[in-house]
Amino acid sequence: MIEPGTHPRPQLTRPWVDLCGDWGFRTDDAETGRDEGWWHRPEVFDRTIRVPYPPESAASGIAERGFHPVVWYRREFRHVPVPGRRLLLHFGAVDYRAAVWVNGRLVAEHEGGHVPFEADVTDALLPDGDQDIVVRAEDRPGDLQQPRGKQDWEAEPHAIWYHRTTGIWQPVWLEEVPATRIDALRWSADLDQVSLRLGARLCRTDDRPLRLRVRLTLHGRLLADDVYRIDGDALRRDIGLAQAMATLGRHEAMWAPEHPNLVDAELELLDGDEVLDRVGSYTALRTVRATEGRFQLNGRAYFLRLVLAQGYWPSSHLAAPDEAALRREVELAKGLGFNGVRLHQKIEDPRFLYWCDRLGLLVWAEMPAAYEFSARTVARLTREWLEVLERDVNHPCVIAWVPINESWGVPALQAAPEQRALVSALYHLTRAMDPTRPVVGNDGWEQVVTDILTVHDYSPRGGTLRDRYGSADAVEQTLRHVQPSYRSVLLPDTPRGQEPVMVTEFGGITLVGTDSDQWLGYGMVRNPSTLLEAYRSLVDALLDSPTLTGFCYTQLTDTLQEQNGLLTEDRMPKVPAEEVYRINCRTSAAVPADAIGSFDFGDYPAPPPQRVEQQPDGRVS
Repeated sequence: MIEPGTHPRPQLTRPWVDLCGDWGFRTDDAETGRDEGWWHRPEVFDRTIRVPYPPESAASGIAERGFHPVVWYRREFRHVPVPGRRLLLHFGAVDYRAAVWVNGRLVAEHEGGHVPFEADVTDALLPDGDQDIVVRAEDRPGDLQQPRGKQDWEAEPHAIWYHRTTGIWQPVWLEEVPATRIDALRWSADLDQVSLRLGARLCRTDDRPLRLRVRLTLHGRLLADDVYRIDGDALRRDIGLAQAMATLGRHEAMWAPEHPNLVDAELELLDGDEVLDRVGSYTALRTVRATEGRFQLNGRAYFLRLVLAQGYWPSSHLAAPDEAALRREVELAKGLGFNGVRLHQKIEDPRFLYWCDRLGLLVWAEMPAAYEFSARTVARLTREWLEVLERDVNHPCVIAWVPINESWGVPALQAAPEQRALVSALYHLTRAMDPTRPVVGNDGWEQVVTDILTVHDYSPRGGTLRDRYGSADAVEQTLRHVQPSYRSVLLPDTPRGQEPVMVTEFGGITLVGTDSDQWLGYGMVRNPSTLLEAYRSLVDALLDSPTLTGFCYTQLTDTLQEQNGLLTEDRMPKVPAEEVYRINCRTSAAVPADAIGSFDFGDYPAPPPQRVEQQPDGRVS
């Protein structure tokens, strides 16, 4: 079986061919490439870029951070067509608009800079086996109606925005597949019935009856080995499991950060006794719910201890430096005592989500923002958000969806009914696509409709946080009357039910250095010991609240001028990691059963804290 951690699409794996590496490259500032037919002209590609790193980054070998709205790529590959087989060309993400030619034939066009697309290139292949790919990527730096997240539209990074990521920034790969095949899978769990629901979609051109064999294992133990008849192009089945798997105390079966148990799946598409297609996948027995003022994981109250993650590296920008860096990011967050991350303004590489699934780290998923409201913005956000949901819906680690953050792209929510309608529409659309997870319509303030009330509060003092969140009455007073970020948390006509309350951004403390361009964030300290005590004061205040259901600290790592991470941009701790771990893992007043550990945690040991050493000059590493 293929190891999902290395596969660019870990939820549906087959043998694949990696096309990352050296490609020909050319900027097209004059935008003459289409008129001149560059897909037929290999000689124009006079530079080399290392894919999948964006040309603005040092890792790409180009390192040009200026405005290049159109860039082109070219590479050759070897593939001899096989009768009865199809060849799919996959792109993990190309920012923002892509056109793809194979052997001079246009095979794909796609808009959306954070989501995958594919092309069946079989009919464009040459019989001798020597093939070429050309990609045109268009990314308008000043287009604020384009979902761009934290990518800056100014020449240099300012405030909280960063260098741009243009063009190819996630893996490119080939997959040889049968003409009749498994095209997509959808998994969900029902702990009440102790079952897994499977949805399968086929790619097929005939109506002959086929069968799908599904084999599920947990830690090598066989859970199910079933065969289902498929008469059309889709199948939905509930796979019943042993009732004892969901009994209180059976932590070797259910998924949680403290025991990330995954159910491995192997699926075979059968025509009689012939195996037409075989894929690998995985799922988990895991449910999440926001109800009665609490966030629940597997039917039990659970306190969320999240950290904001920008997913940005100095050498490679939004692209991870390598596969190991994705796993390392998960390990760093867990080593600091967090049980989850809030992915901020980024749709992360699926391999990162795989490691969150495998190692046990919750993910709060968020759509990158556009910054101007228009009908075009609405269409772009909606189309790309639907692709995000389809790509990531199967990952057990994902526990919440956030289509909009801090009214970015909808700056007049209180006065503009069309902007409120967009937030409401995206909330309900998300719930229609995935009813199994909470949805936060607009994270941070100006709530229109939401399953969890989220507040961004950058008060620099723990005492202020205690005043605002230290009791149920104080929380309600804050939600209705206090404006922690100079914005109302609830709009005047927003109903207040039993939604749980979280502080999903706080802290942001900067350890002041010598960089004159340093953005000082939401508060500053001048030495590591003061940073640690300030962090302890803020986190203790939120853990002592009997009402909050979780928090998210800003942030995991420094990112360019935003120097308010617990780690530097090179992923080195600023304070002893084991001390941060102890602060984060203290029992919360809202979920005192955490101290017992008999409901969700079992006897699983906590992850070991990262070793931190004091250097002679006083720095920590």
